[in-house]
Amino acid sequence: MIARLGWRSGRMMWPATLLLSQCIVGVLHAQSAPGYTRNDYGEVGLMQTPTARMADEGELAFTASRTYPYTDYNLSLQPLPWIEGTFRYSSVSNRLYGPTGLSGHQSYKDKSIDLKLRLWDETRWRPAVAVGGRDIGGTGLFGSEYVVASKRFGPVDVTAGLAWGNMGSRGDIKSPLGWAWSGFDNRAGNTNQQGGEFNTLRYFRGPAAFIGGIEYQTPLDKLRIKVELDGNNYKHEGLGNVFRQRSPINVAALYRFNDNVDFSLGYERGDKIMATLTLHTNLARHAEPRKTDDPPPEPVRGLAATPDPPQGAAALPRKAPDQVDWDELSKALGANAGIDVSSIGRRGSELVVHGEPRAYFYPSRALGRASRILDNRVDQSIDWFTVAEENYGLPLDEQSIHRPRFIDALDHRIDMQELRRSAEQNAPGQQEEQTLYTKPPKRFDGGVSLGYQQSLGGPNAFVLYQFSLNGAATYRFNRNLWWDGVVSVNLLNNYDKFTYTAPSLLPRVRTDIRQYLTTSDVTMPNFQLTGTKVLAPDVFGMAYGGMLESMYAGVGGEVLYRPYGERWAFGVDMNWVRQRGFRQDFALRGYKTVTGNATLYYKTGFHDVTIAASVGRYLAKDYGVTLDISREFDNGVRMGAYATITNKSGTQTGEGSFDKGVYFSIPFDLLLPHSSRARANFMWEPLLRDGGARLYRRYTLYDMTSDRDSELFEKNLEKALD
Repeated sequence: MIARLGWRSGRMMWPATLLLSQCIVGVLHAQSAPGYTRNDYGEVGLMQTPTARMADEGELAFTASRTYPYTDYNLSLQPLPWIEGTFRYSSVSNRLYGPTGLSGHQSYKDKSIDLKLRLWDETRWRPAVAVGGRDIGGTGLFGSEYVVASKRFGPVDVTAGLAWGNMGSRGDIKSPLGWAWSGFDNRAGNTNQQGGEFNTLRYFRGPAAFIGGIEYQTPLDKLRIKVELDGNNYKHEGLGNVFRQRSPINVAALYRFNDNVDFSLGYERGDKIMATLTLHTNLARHAEPRKTDDPPPEPVRGLAATPDPPQGAAALPRKAPDQVDWDELSKALGANAGIDVSSIGRRGSELVVHGEPRAYFYPSRALGRASRILDNRVDQSIDWFTVAEENYGLPLDEQSIHRPRFIDALDHRIDMQELRRSAEQNAPGQQEEQTLYTKPPKRFDGGVSLGYQQSLGGPNAFVLYQFSLNGAATYRFNRNLWWDGVVSVNLLNNYDKFTYTAPSLLPRVRTDIRQYLTTSDVTMPNFQLTGTKVLAPDVFGMAYGGMLESMYAGVGGEVLYRPYGERWAFGVDMNWVRQRGFRQDFALRGYKTVTGNATLYYKTGFHDVTIAASVGRYLAKDYGVTLDISREFDNGVRMGAYATITNKSGTQTGEGSFDKGVYFSIPFDLLLPHSSRARANFMWEPLLRDGGARLYRRYTLYDMTSDRDSELFEKNLEKALD
């Protein structure tokens, strides 16, 4: 039973750990302290009790708490102002995970997912009200539902509500919903041994208990006091635990060290000490650090803001387009604007640079730097500069700026509002163009990096880890056809403890993961040939073949229709694959199948939420649907969750019942002192099972064309002046 944190298809997720460590030192930039604090379970709340409060949207928090015999590790996300999600590993220290021959003396581990929805916010006369569930999709060991209301009176925040299940096991009253339907009077069993299913037969059923409390902001800004009425009497805990509760009143003091670190110490059950540490940051408000490692933009001649004599290219005379040293200009664009130029063309008085942005996350920043470089070299016959963005040989869009107005903005003669009227974003290839310069692609590229991967929550050990040295190489035949591969060498791991292979009634398409991780110290996760092509206006195609991922080799293709300027796209992929040998070399095993999906992508326009719905055939020859919902903030941070349900029953799939996971993705640009277009990705999958398993494709057309309808340009146009 393996839960995976931070590893998928060879992508290393150590930056998530980097991000949390930055919380301790203030996360690069000071931020306003969140108004509300977290409870033992990582929810915004008191100690055992949630409140109706929500963190600011974009909040990410890691909470570790200890109250005998429970130690909880919680990751909480706030993707929308009224939705809070929490994902947890709980350790029950007085119970063993399993037989000592399998798990040694490891304590029992439980995984759970919580969800809280705010029904309405607080007004002058009305309290905030929220409804939620704890452990809604796991074994139900801590399964609870609740309705709470919170109202602030000066420094005191008061919460009151009702709880069912574990949180309300004191059972003060009969089911308050029994009048509507007698089925609410009784609650099904406390736990679900299968695990992973939504336990709807228990939601809001059975007796309920009153819960609530107060949180007091003391005159000391960093100190808060919490007092609560615990609805759990601890006589009906899972795993046969029964605890004495000397008092249902819990108390705690919370100290806020800085805007990103909270520590709580308290007393629960009348005789148990509680301690909680929370690291939190707001990803949506997270600003990029100063780019001290970036080269300065080229100075532009004649600006009042830069009175020093121009140097280098800025000091040379501007030339007509047919006299420009395009090779030198192309190198300058690569070094200073981060654009890998493929060609340069002219459309009347417009100069167009075609190429792939490699350095700058914000398109406007690349355009601004490129415009400085072009202005220093090209005469006044050109009055528009355009960067035609490409990716893997696919034209995506064009960002243009009016040269005179851009220079006026640099010299502070016009404001941003006027500059916005002189900048455009358009579909590619709208006009006839004279080619002035063509640059062949860089044939070979490669590098070496350190990698880290880990699995959490398995029976052999809570943390299984590996450090590796990874070598990657790419050879480009042309801009639309390339080969790439990865070789990974094990440096350090504890996989000698990894002896458990999960049971399965389906073809073992993923549950053989142990053999793939432990058979060889030198592996080749990827070795493939890939080609792309524009098939028609707004229609993109891709074909690939080779060792597609660590477990599968084969051939496949994808077609994507993504009309420019529209919120939707539709794609189809189809793949014939065969299982690879455990050593991850060129050997193949006997299992083979055809897998593929038809996917509809839709940007709702509601809080930048995107929905991707897929229908298709999965690796275990099962058929089903995958729903992925994500939110992307203005700074590029993305939060999301997915679930896959197929025609195979939960009994056939095994523990976990169906494939599901949560993720967030953070641009490196928000973490590093130099610009980057790469991302730090975090993926949490409670269990790795065979049902609903998808091929981990190295490339997807939707990701390749992600900048096609990007709003980053318009929303961040001011970065062109950086």
